[in-house]
Amino acid sequence: MELILWRHAEAEDGLDDLARELTPKGRKQAARMAAWLNTRLPGKCRVLASPAARAQQTAQALNRNIETLAVLAPGASAADILQAAGWPGGNDACVLIAGHQPDLGEAAAQLLGARASLSIRKGGVWWFSGRERAGGNDVVLRAVTAPELL
Repeated sequence: MELILWRHAEAEDGLDDLARELTPKGRKQAARMAAWLNTRLPGKCRVLASPAARAQQTAQALNRNIETLAVLAPGASAADILQAAGWPGGNDACVLIAGHQPDLGEAAAQLLGARASLSIRKGGVWWFSGRERAGGNDVVLRAVTAPELL
């Protein structure tokens, strides 16, 4: 299974957290990352997104069908994120989640066995592969990148 954790791109400040939209820079970050992802994602990759406007706009840059899950809203636990993805042995070969920090960083930390949350840059992607092997699960970190590196 492939699991891609994509932190939303740069967003405007605001009091209504769920309504915050991407800035012009954030829209460019999302477009740059989406172009990179679309050349690498399999044709059938399930795209899940937080209901927050900034995560929705980030995921929309892929031009794919998006499923909005309330459980991925800001404050989601690592367990919620991994369960939404069906990690590690779900039915989908590829799942991309557009969400938030520190939530995605905590999920990445859990996958890697880190003791503390990991920092995912705005618009950044952490791509994991997992497979069942000898009664356990192997996790491979395939890629980490940020829009400014593309």
